[in-house]
Amino acid sequence: MDIDTTAPATTTTDVDGITTTVVNGIRTVLAPRSGPLTAGLLFRVGRADETLATSGITHLVEHLALHRHGLGDLHYNGATAVTYTHFHVQGSPADVVEYLNGVCAALRDLPMDRLDTEKEILRTEAAGRGSGPGHASTLWRYGSRSFGLTGYAELGLQGITADDVRAWAQTRFTAENAVLWITGDTVPEGLDLTLPTGEWRPTPEATSALPTTPAWFPGEDGALVLTSVVPRSTAASLFADVLGKELFRALRQKGGYSYTAAAEYAPRDTDSATVVAYADALPQKQDAMIGAFVDVLAKLRAGRIEQADLDSVRASALAQFDLPELAAAKLPAHAMNLLLRHRDLTVAEAKAELEAVTLSDLHQVALAVWADALVQVPGGGLDWAGLAAAPARSPEIVNGRRYSAVGNGDVALLVAKDGVSLTAPGNQVTVRYAACALMQVYPDGARHLVGHDGFSLTIEPTLYRVGAAELAVIDAAVPPSAVIAMPPRDPARIPQPPEPAKEPVRHAWFTALLWVLGVPALLLTAATVLLCLVLTRNDEGVAQEDAAFALGCIVVSAVFMIPWGICMRRRKQGLS
Repeated sequence: MDIDTTAPATTTTDVDGITTTVVNGIRTVLAPRSGPLTAGLLFRVGRADETLATSGITHLVEHLALHRHGLGDLHYNGATAVTYTHFHVQGSPADVVEYLNGVCAALRDLPMDRLDTEKEILRTEAAGRGSGPGHASTLWRYGSRSFGLTGYAELGLQGITADDVRAWAQTRFTAENAVLWITGDTVPEGLDLTLPTGEWRPTPEATSALPTTPAWFPGEDGALVLTSVVPRSTAASLFADVLGKELFRALRQKGGYSYTAAAEYAPRDTDSATVVAYADALPQKQDAMIGAFVDVLAKLRAGRIEQADLDSVRASALAQFDLPELAAAKLPAHAMNLLLRHRDLTVAEAKAELEAVTLSDLHQVALAVWADALVQVPGGGLDWAGLAAAPARSPEIVNGRRYSAVGNGDVALLVAKDGVSLTAPGNQVTVRYAACALMQVYPDGARHLVGHDGFSLTIEPTLYRVGAAELAVIDAAVPPSAVIAMPPRDPARIPQPPEPAKEPVRHAWFTALLWVLGVPALLLTAATVLLCLVLTRNDEGVAQEDAAFALGCIVVSAVFMIPWGICMRRRKQGLS
């Protein structure tokens, strides 16, 4: 075990009782707690560090690292989040040592014979996983990079190779990029966390797909979700709690529009946090819910914040410091701050910051939240509230060769040297090759491209008659790192152009039958009408034999007219 517990340069204990040391080059924090030993090994790598073409690689490393543990009574788990990966365990000191040593040994030599199996397990896991209220907002806010990757499935699994996985583990799962926390006063005997050497990796720079904020985008019926990115601060954390109280009071207790109306604050990276506000409603109450939601935000932006609300949420925040064995309770958060290199507050500093927050501070946060807001709106938009519509189409199209869709001249694919566009009435999507995050290549010739801004299009040779030469131009222009070769598609999933309308078959005998029936019917009808006119003008009245003759003409005419009408209907339907 590579640890010197006597050297003050590597081992210190702060005023709250948290000890900081180093184990095998890994920053380690400890604090005693009664009960089973609990430990966590954190790595500063997550989904936001990937690309769309490699998405899922961090989760794959986590699964491979845990495979050899198999089943047992040991309570352990692993988790891949947006900016970190966490291996967690609870048990006896021997259990903790066995688990953490096994994780590190596996990270040094991942079981690549399990690669394809674990990929399938990850796909199955994704199929059964739900999404949170802010799931769609990440794609609209960030596009297909950085934090926006959480809005996508792990599309990179198809193309990730064993070499890719090894390289990712060797460069991201390193001692310098990790933090270990243990709820004990000493490091367990026998702990060997040997990992590759590397460097600490800062959180990725956030990308943006929004030209302006505040903005809105359409969502499904039933829920309104607001997300906003603000600087990490105690005031922002308290504001989220105040916002949640206001929403619950206005939308559930007073208006009766919502069952759930809440808000939360979550650190995003080293310096930023995300405020998420959510409310649901039945379709018939959605408009009222949206109006009340916007009114709550307007009230807080105007500075009309109740001192009682601030005092209430502050008291709840201060109550967390009354927990027994407080140092151990704050250990995971302390380790996370170390991992992200965010300033960690002592208990005294945290209490002082909470006590110092004023209504003016919350007012400033309210203004910042609204300025950066992105709102998922059910039903209509929010232009009336001063928000801009988030882009739902590309602002421009490429200047290239046009390929009209088979059977639909209003839809066309444009192929140029620098990108492709798909146009339709009222819509247009463009992906520039230099800004292509992913291109899935199918054996049948189809190409699915996703741009950095999140817009995507599919080139279907069956629909646009695009040839091999045009596809070769696209393949050569898209960065190789964004390309994934896909397996063959089920033929039933390959779209086909609409079949051209068939000309009705006109049989000569049927045409003759129409004439045979139609001519007598027309002549008899004309004769009957003429006879009726003559008889009605006869001043001496209508003789009985004349009336009988007219009636006979009508009957005979009907004998021809009815079948003729039936035949004409069949001809118009194209049946004969």
